[in-house]
Amino acid sequence: MSTQESKTDKILFVDIETAPLIYHYKDLDGQGKKLWDKKWQYSPEISPEERYNKAGIFAEFAKVVCISFGNFHGGKFYAKSIYGHDEKQLLTSFAEYLTKFYNTDLHNLCAHNGKEFDFPFLCRRMLINGVQIPKILSISGKKPWDVKLLDTLEMWKFGDYKNFTSLDLLAHVFGLPSPKGEIDGSDVARTYWEEKDLEKIKDYCLRDVVTLASVYCIMNNVAPVSDEQLIFATV
Repeated sequence: MSTQESKTDKILFVDIETAPLIYHYKDLDGQGKKLWDKKWQYSPEISPEERYNKAGIFAEFAKVVCISFGNFHGGKFYAKSIYGHDEKQLLTSFAEYLTKFYNTDLHNLCAHNGKEFDFPFLCRRMLINGVQIPKILSISGKKPWDVKLLDTLEMWKFGDYKNFTSLDLLAHVFGLPSPKGEIDGSDVARTYWEEKDLEKIKDYCLRDVVTLASVYCIMNNVAPVSDEQLIFATV
């Protein structure tokens, strides 16, 4: 087994893309608008309506539209996606995948800013949709050393909690290709609701997963994912 694979063979690298359940603030129902407004009642410098362009990052007001993930095996890196309009089906498929293939204490999930965003967002939306949370994502009551969730942002901070560093910036400082193509995260809601282009979102999400895996490798003193290693696979 190569040095790279020996350090990564039990890790699933994960990235998600989300979109608001309701695209425009004006289209929220009365209760939804009231609760959104209340969320920002102590930040009057910007109106709740203006803040609604961030609705896609809040699990109470948004849904998962794509999950991309990848793993090293046999010297290759296999990148896959589950995406679509039916969130419950998407989450169920991913939960079943984790339960089948990433269900032991030797396995880990890795995401960039995953502990603040990807992992809790997935768990919250699974609860909302009545999908059983897989063992590896269920961290309630676990000791910190028993939690199998890795986060490249946390790794990069080295204990410094003052600043956020994007995956795109880490790719730049490590000399990796930018994961950004036609769109970035701020374009996902528009791409989903106006262009209705899930394929574009999926392609963007897959690039993030490959970059994530490469950043993790560099942080662990092994070679990043090469073009020769990369295989886009089906689930």
